[in-house]
Amino acid sequence: MNEQKPPVAQKSVETGKKSPHFLLRFFLPRYMVPDSKKLGDDFGTKQIYRTFLLLAWPALAEQVLTGVINFVDTLMVSAVAETAVPAIGLTIQPRMIFQVVLVAIATAVTAVVARRKGQGDREGANRVLGAMLPIVIGLAATFFVISWFFATPILEFIGAKEDTIEYATQYYRITMFGLIFLGVSLTLNGAQRGSGNTRIAMITTVTANLVNCLFNALLIHGLWIFPRLEVAGAAIATVAGQFTAMVISIASVRRKNGYLFLKLSLLFRIERKVVGPVFFVMSGALFEQLFLRIGFFAFAKQVAGLGTMDFAAHQDCMTILNLSFTVGDGLAMASSALVGQSLGQKRPDRALVFGKVAQRIGLGFAAVLCALFSIFRHQIIDWFTNDPGVLEKGANIMLLIAVILLFQIQQVLFGGTLRGAGDTRFMAVVSLLTIGTLRPGLTFVLMRFTSLGLYGAWLAVLTDQIIRALFAGIRFYRGKWAKIKL
Repeated sequence: MNEQKPPVAQKSVETGKKSPHFLLRFFLPRYMVPDSKKLGDDFGTKQIYRTFLLLAWPALAEQVLTGVINFVDTLMVSAVAETAVPAIGLTIQPRMIFQVVLVAIATAVTAVVARRKGQGDREGANRVLGAMLPIVIGLAATFFVISWFFATPILEFIGAKEDTIEYATQYYRITMFGLIFLGVSLTLNGAQRGSGNTRIAMITTVTANLVNCLFNALLIHGLWIFPRLEVAGAAIATVAGQFTAMVISIASVRRKNGYLFLKLSLLFRIERKVVGPVFFVMSGALFEQLFLRIGFFAFAKQVAGLGTMDFAAHQDCMTILNLSFTVGDGLAMASSALVGQSLGQKRPDRALVFGKVAQRIGLGFAAVLCALFSIFRHQIIDWFTNDPGVLEKGANIMLLIAVILLFQIQQVLFGGTLRGAGDTRFMAVVSLLTIGTLRPGLTFVLMRFTSLGLYGAWLAVLTDQIIRALFAGIRFYRGKWAKIKL
């Protein structure tokens, strides 16, 4: 009878040395995929992280700088009047509801172009652009016309009152004109990200936001030779930035030596084999975005009913939460592109690794932001307002935000990986259950049947983020997304 030997430390297959500590293994790519599922030996730590970060840093910088500039933008507008920020906040959800189609198309274009890049099909990637760009322009123009004529009833429905309706209507009508420029840049930048060129998207977005910030300074307060237009000036500045983004985006796909080169002959060439995969991914992304926006709309409408002071505190805190969201969004863009390219190369093992690397990096960012938002919550809120009531409520909500973003960044990254694989229909179902149903429903219960008021609404946000992170995480680790064909 053989003696059982005492367990020994596991050794690394590659080096023959003792396996590293659990925390170290957590971050090493070669341990992120079981050996039985590896289709190659290209899982070196330096190689994987370098590939991811080279793609991620421009997307991360783009999103964070955009968030910072939007943050400064809000501060500029807040100097006009106490009602200016909540008035503009009221326009966000109706604008985003119209933008969902354009965002869905951009999401689909990213996934399909990434897959074509992995397959080595450059012509196919460019045909996607030629077919989708005219569709985007037509849809955006239609949405602008609808918004112009029905601006006031739309804003009154979401909760605009006498003290906010004038500013809100001005801002909404002007910025909806920019939807045409935004649609073009979203589509082209989505394609560039899918091809792995996140730098041009960063340059486009950051430049556009700097233009926005410059014209804010000139038009809101009437500096130099420019008139004082206040909220209308902020809207014009936004459109100027969107126009700038469109021009740079078009220029980026008119270079013959670039991977993406939009030939005029490809415009309006709508072929089933070209647009079919785009519409497949877009259908799920569209419903996901619709459920997101409807849920956000219902949520914002309930919060707006609390009154101008509570809504001002809420809007300030949402601006801060959105700033933290940019970190996850930037990393998710890189994850989405690399996952799509890896699947196009028939390497689901590498796709899984890139998805996990994004999670690890996102976890680090989340921990840092959680600490900063907790410690400096009073100072951050103080940037927005001098109203004691708003300051107190905002500082308390910042503690909730510190917890929320731990789950928010993770669910955004899981979602980015799934979208990159084309698994947008699952994300649509998750959005329906959480943002479309749970968040507004729980907000109603906590605000109506408890004395929590605004805090109840933010507890609903926390619950929503936790459940979304769980659903998306389970889907990611089950791995069915790796079998989707595009």
